[in-house]
Amino acid sequence: MAENKNRGADASAGSAGSTSSEGVSGVVERVTYHDPESGFTVIQLRSGSRRDTFTVIGKTMVEVRPGEIVQASGAWGRDPVYGPQFRATELRAQAPDSVEGIEKYLASGVLKGVGKATAKRLVAKFGRQVFNIIEDAPKKIAALPGIGKKKAEMIIASWGEQKSAREIMVFLHSHGIGAARATQIFKRYGADAISLISEDPYRLASEIRGIGFETADSIAMRLGVEKTAMSRARAGVSHALSDAAGRGHCGLPFEELVELASRLLEIPPDIVTEAIELELQSRRIATDTIRERRAIFLGPLFRAEAEIARAILGLREGKLPWPEINVARAIPWVEKKLRINLSPTQKSALATVLGAKVSVITGGPGVGKTTLLRSLIEIVGAKEATIALAAPTGRAAKRLAESTGLDAKTIHRLLEVNGLTGQFQRNELQPLECDLVVIDEASMIDVGLMSSLLRAIPENAAFLLVGDVDQLPSVGPGQVLADIIESGAVPVVRLTEIFRQSAESTIITNAHRVNHGEMPELDSRDGDFFFVPVKSPEEGQRKALKIVTERIPEKFGLDPRRDVQVLSPMIKGGIGTRALNLTLQQALNPPEEGMARVEHMGFTFTRGDKVMQVENDYDKDVYNGDIGVVRGVSLAGKSMEVEFDGRGVRYDFSELDKLTLAYATTIHKSQGSEYPAVVVTLGMQHFTMLQRRLLYTAITRGRRLVVVVGEKRALEKAVESRGALERWSRLGELLRR
Repeated sequence: MAENKNRGADASAGSAGSTSSEGVSGVVERVTYHDPESGFTVIQLRSGSRRDTFTVIGKTMVEVRPGEIVQASGAWGRDPVYGPQFRATELRAQAPDSVEGIEKYLASGVLKGVGKATAKRLVAKFGRQVFNIIEDAPKKIAALPGIGKKKAEMIIASWGEQKSAREIMVFLHSHGIGAARATQIFKRYGADAISLISEDPYRLASEIRGIGFETADSIAMRLGVEKTAMSRARAGVSHALSDAAGRGHCGLPFEELVELASRLLEIPPDIVTEAIELELQSRRIATDTIRERRAIFLGPLFRAEAEIARAILGLREGKLPWPEINVARAIPWVEKKLRINLSPTQKSALATVLGAKVSVITGGPGVGKTTLLRSLIEIVGAKEATIALAAPTGRAAKRLAESTGLDAKTIHRLLEVNGLTGQFQRNELQPLECDLVVIDEASMIDVGLMSSLLRAIPENAAFLLVGDVDQLPSVGPGQVLADIIESGAVPVVRLTEIFRQSAESTIITNAHRVNHGEMPELDSRDGDFFFVPVKSPEEGQRKALKIVTERIPEKFGLDPRRDVQVLSPMIKGGIGTRALNLTLQQALNPPEEGMARVEHMGFTFTRGDKVMQVENDYDKDVYNGDIGVVRGVSLAGKSMEVEFDGRGVRYDFSELDKLTLAYATTIHKSQGSEYPAVVVTLGMQHFTMLQRRLLYTAITRGRRLVVVVGEKRALEKAVESRGALERWSRLGELLRR
């Protein structure tokens, strides 16, 4: 598009590339694209008597239609592929006021039953008064030749729906809710949205995904709800507990909850105390003791921990599901079959696990967990026991399958999750059909998932958890593996001996050094672990980029997109994942002229981009943390195809908030995954996140190569810090009661 087509489009419009705030207005000639979820819109606008149209991009609460008048505020900019565009920070649409505009608007399909012919007939008869006639004199519509009563009723009903939707969207917009959330709210509540929200704005926080207490509270304040209102205090108590759950806690001590809610809500503690008691009566929250202190829990987490404890204590009793095994004979048999030599520690561990219905194997990298697990599977398999293997993530399940030679699934697939409802079809009514359930990477399992898993394990089966308890705990609430180990309720095998072959890897030896609070060896010029010192985030970003795009491919022959994963403690900052993703994308997959691409939430996706799923999608069979590559973008089909482990998955543009760029990801998101090469960025700007478990987890993600790019003092801080205090959970105590 030529630049001169944009200049002068409106009296207040400036030249392309200007960054000052400007304004343009005109009639919508064509809607190129509209995402109903995010509100992202691309339109062609015609201004005044100009024959040429110009492109406007921005967000609008309700889809604009051809013929409408649009006023936009923003600035001109140049897209590297599509050329000059007006980038609007605000888009306002109003009904068309010209006969031509009204006809174009009606013919766009905005009203059911109105196509081009009917639109022409309506405008020819009523001219610019057609909207008033539809609303105030509907019988005149039915009287028109070719329309009739039935079609008129359809037109009038559709007009009412459109008007209601616009009123609701304007209401939500005026209360600070963006296009994507407004669409969710309208879909959930329909025509009753305004009355339901006005009656109880806090329901938004519990019923609409992505709307937190702060947004609901802001709406409540605008609607005149007092700060000290009991409805606000009760909602605030749940908010404080949800906030704690987001930090991994299942509950909070009563005094801490009162203090936290009082501070968050800016209300006196006695109001919070009353709100807690009312919420306890409603059973939305529950109370118990943790470490001899009264604590308050969200109802679902309270029940989940109780179910886990009850299931484990019940499951550990009874006969083993396989015939009696002579361990003294079984061990030499399995050593010969697998061509291995088990250490005395491994032999003792194997005897322990073979004799227990519920048990745990834990230990760091290189200590023989996989060998021990393979031996166990061979022995019980020889007794014709059926075995179910699973892990929390797809990548972890794939590694488990490769190391054991048996089929392994994600826990969600094992439990046969329903793609539409998200409910598990395997449960206490339809349990799994197996003799032994083995779960790898068990440190990642939160209380909700563990509760669902245990419901599906039959009473006569054995249950084995395998994982590294020294890694980061689950992203979700609880510390299930740590609590089970600490409780002493079931046999625990802790492997500590690093075997000779593993000891030759600097990755493994440095991981163990960090885990013991010692600085890793940093002076190695050869091997598989390197430290690259930097003095600032800017230098860190430059060096990380060069290492990923040049040094690793040249020295190790690894593909920078497929084989190298950049990890960072946080999303924000110069060496956070957001900035790194944009920088790496530009270097590894720069935009090509003419290649289709789509923008969403500040990211641009195009063919070849490395992406990550950020939430479980049971229908697509793709789960939080799964990494894929974009196969292509279809602007016509408003969709994008992503390949996950050779399988193509289609995403409508309205579903793109389920994806993010994955050239760089957080260390938390990398749990359960291994990569050929890992580049870890560390800086003092990540001060609050710098802890031993985080660094240990990051190092253990690398299979062939680990490069730490960071400030020396940030590395020292991470090694020295044992991390946050234990999470508030009651599972350990329940298992000991």
